[in-house]
Amino acid sequence: MALRRVNSLALSTGLRSSRWIQRAAAHTAAAEATPESIGEYDNIIAERRGRVGLVTLNRPKVNAVSDELLNDVIHACKHFDTDSQVGATVITGNEKFFSGGADIKQMSTQTYADAVNTNMFAAWDFVSALNKPIIAAVNGYALGGGCELAMMCDIMIAGENAKFGQPEIKLGVIPGCGGTQRLIRAIGKAKAMDLVLTGRLINAEQAERDGLVARVYPTEELVTKALEMADEIAAFSQPVTAIAKETVNAAHELSLAEGLRLERRLFHSLFALDDQKEGMGAFLEKRAPNFTHK
Repeated sequence: MALRRVNSLALSTGLRSSRWIQRAAAHTAAAEATPESIGEYDNIIAERRGRVGLVTLNRPKVNAVSDELLNDVIHACKHFDTDSQVGATVITGNEKFFSGGADIKQMSTQTYADAVNTNMFAAWDFVSALNKPIIAAVNGYALGGGCELAMMCDIMIAGENAKFGQPEIKLGVIPGCGGTQRLIRAIGKAKAMDLVLTGRLINAEQAERDGLVARVYPTEELVTKALEMADEIAAFSQPVTAIAKETVNAAHELSLAEGLRLERRLFHSLFALDDQKEGMGAFLEKRAPNFTHK
């Protein structure tokens, strides 16, 4: 029994050392990497920072989500999702506006027939079709469609100046890009009803307390912290992170029994990967793993 405890302690110490090495590298790699543009866009800036994709909304004045901006975001995110050198993507805005919401001017003249015939907002489901993790780094206002875009991402972190809300009720409409569905899953019915029916805003501190965001950082540090988080995730096996994302997302749709069954089967499937052998072998050898994404 004593020997097993000693071995367990040694393995835990080795694992902590391995994780420290990975995290220390993650704190500098993406943030200091030379930006590599993936092309010219009208409404965003898209660049690769080492093994992290960075999409910055760049539409004056409030980063309103027009059809054109959304198409640019979709194109860039799909590019990063198929780039073998990229393991995770960050979506952000500027320090005052992540996004002030959907483009009201563009929508205001639409008719019911227009909305139905074009299946308005259907393209917004693009995040759920992507394999690699996406982090929303929210500074400033994330309102309406901007808040919904952030909620589509796998992890949301916020700057101290961030404010969130679904104020569509003030415009004579309701959230139409997942606000009534994703918000309740994140913060519960009572708080979701409050935001949707009053249109009021909450700050970053309350958003973290309610479970809408995972972490809060000083405004000026947010993007750097998001890149560090993304780079840490990107250091792991890409097929494993994709399966982890799929499994967690499935919990929204499945019963507990079905979800546990899916989790167990997907866990079993990972033993077909070289990365599983490498990860467990590195643990036993007290070294950092070298994942090959196979």
